[in-house]
Amino acid sequence: MGERLARSRDPHVLVDDVDEPVLAPDDEHHLRRARRLRVGDPITVGDGRGRWRRGRLRAAAVEPVGDVVVEERTAPLITVALAPVKGQRPEWAVQKLTELGVDRIWLLVADRSVVRWEGDRAASHGERLGRVAREATMQCRRAWLPEVRAGVAVADAAAEPGAALAQPTGAAPSLDRPTVLVGPEGGWSEGELASAPALVALGPTVLRSETAAVAAGSLLVALRAGLVAPGDRPGDA
Repeated sequence: MGERLARSRDPHVLVDDVDEPVLAPDDEHHLRRARRLRVGDPITVGDGRGRWRRGRLRAAAVEPVGDVVVEERTAPLITVALAPVKGQRPEWAVQKLTELGVDRIWLLVADRSVVRWEGDRAASHGERLGRVAREATMQCRRAWLPEVRAGVAVADAAAEPGAALAQPTGAAPSLDRPTVLVGPEGGWSEGELASAPALVALGPTVLRSETAAVAAGSLLVALRAGLVAPGDRPGDA
């Protein structure tokens, strides 16, 4: 396995082009003011599409150092789709799912959704949450920026290959079902459950929507990384 961005200790910044990296004004301000970096300090820059390289901060630019590293995406792609709730909890969920390594984060429109992001509202919230994911990507040093979409219909998300709805009566999470849908606080409607391709359980207790989303992401990413094996139980030999 080659060099991986997550193992770097240098501040990481997203740029449009790693061959000729140019810092966005807000990112440059953050590096100099919040991180207190000086000219010549090492950083890494990436394009959020798997390509990154080391560099050094200069007066108004980045000096590339070394070759471009390409990190391939790990299969299968993991998708967590959740119905948004009130307050700042969707931002928290997107931030944590990004840190975990989830590939696609979708905000659903469910039958019992209290918060409904559709049309222009979906576009606006999707853009805002995309910025949250971008900041989290830099913080956790991910090579791939996750896809963030808002206003996704449950039927469309459930039609994805390997999709399953989170439900206490479901089976254990599996990489055969790498797309998990988390319902609103009022639960799934009878129609949504009747048309569900599969059901997965996320734990023995009742979870808030955002907690269930992070639980789904944690379990699937751990399975994909080989940190846990299917069917593992405490005390298993």
